Amino acid sequence: MFGKIKVRVLDSTKYAKKLGEEDPRRIFHAVKVGIAITLMSMFYYFKPLYHSFEEAGMWAILTVVVVFEFTVGGTIAKGLNRGAATLVAAGLGVGAEYLGNACGNKGEPIILGALVFLLASVATFTRFVPRVKRRYDYGVTIFILTFTLVAVSGARASQIWKMAYERLTTILIGGATCMVISLCIYPVWAGQDLHNLIATNIGKLATFLEGFGGQFCNYSADGEDKSYLQSHKTVLNSKANEEILANFAWWELGHGRFKFNHPWKVYLNIGSLVRECACQIETLSGCINSKSQVLCEFQQKIQPSCVEMSIESSKALRELAEAIKETRFPSAAVEIHLQNSKAAAEDLKKIMENSSLPTIAGLQEIVPILVITSVLIDIIKFVEKISTSVEELSQKAGFKQRNKQAQVKPVHDHVVIDVIEIKTKYSPPQI
Repeated sequence: MFGKIKVRVLDSTKYAKKLGEEDPRRIFHAVKVGIAITLMSMFYYFKPLYHSFEEAGMWAILTVVVVFEFTVGGTIAKGLNRGAATLVAAGLGVGAEYLGNACGNKGEPIILGALVFLLASVATFTRFVPRVKRRYDYGVTIFILTFTLVAVSGARASQIWKMAYERLTTILIGGATCMVISLCIYPVWAGQDLHNLIATNIGKLATFLEGFGGQFCNYSADGEDKSYLQSHKTVLNSKANEEILANFAWWELGHGRFKFNHPWKVYLNIGSLVRECACQIETLSGCINSKSQVLCEFQQKIQPSCVEMSIESSKALRELAEAIKETRFPSAAVEIHLQNSKAAAEDLKKIMENSSLPTIAGLQEIVPILVITSVLIDIIKFVEKISTSVEELSQKAGFKQRNKQAQVKPVHDHVVIDVIEIKTKYSPPQI
């Protein structure tokens, strides 16, 4: 038994070490929460504070536990929601109690019951409104809880004003403490995390397409590095995380290049396009093991165009990812790579129009190839949409530009594009 306990303790220690090494900010967050709870516990340790608030000091500790989030935006969102909801609910609760007292002992339960039913029902219904659900859901929940507690407990409490004041004050102190510590001690910005997440997801798509194009002609062989096949998996399930980060980023103060009214919705639009592109890439991944190792004449003809479409699309995505990371406008090389991939797609269509398909017996071997060509053409369209959205983000967010001429040679001679890289400067946000 002791041997098993020792093994589990060692495994837990290794796992905790791994979590800390993956993101050291988790360790800082744990320390910050510990500091906040310790400060709020002073309501009980020091007699002057305890005599001022007595048992209501527990609300400050509870506020820290439920409000302190990993990111600054999450903490501010919950802190402001809880403070505003408590203030409004406490005021209405006191008003409801006085209204009930005015109706006498028999009328008070009826009035209070009716008000609790009405406000709780209306507040709960508002939680279905998308905007309220996204930004104020926690505040509505606290409103229902606080109003009910103040109104109901006030029916038996003699000092309703004192009770409401103590709870409101301690909750505001707890929320303010969380926000100050979150802002001043190693802050974690949801906006920065969302910015990096979108850029990383685009880079993952580029990694897949680069690996797929490089091994297109022999990707079914054994013993080859296929790690790129998993690079897009996490992109498919990133929607919830992106929406949470965008919501928290909306509450954050200006920091770095992320000022007030930063276009967080554009990040969500880009993320949606990236996930759609990842779905197409998942189809490519499913076709890999379906292709025969022996290339027929038809496959040999279309192979160069497919490789070029994949490689050029990956280069365009790579440049877009780098542009977002560096908060700058995408270079004109993106347009070059897009035009090269479109030219390869046109060449592919001409080859398929002038080629005769194999007999029915050979169709089984070329079906995966036909699927791959169709998916690659669709991916080019998504890459173009992502490029347009990144340009929109660069304009609205006021990303820096480059003003330096450079030559980028297109793969196809008939693709003529003037490439201008611009010298670094800041452009005002267009919001």
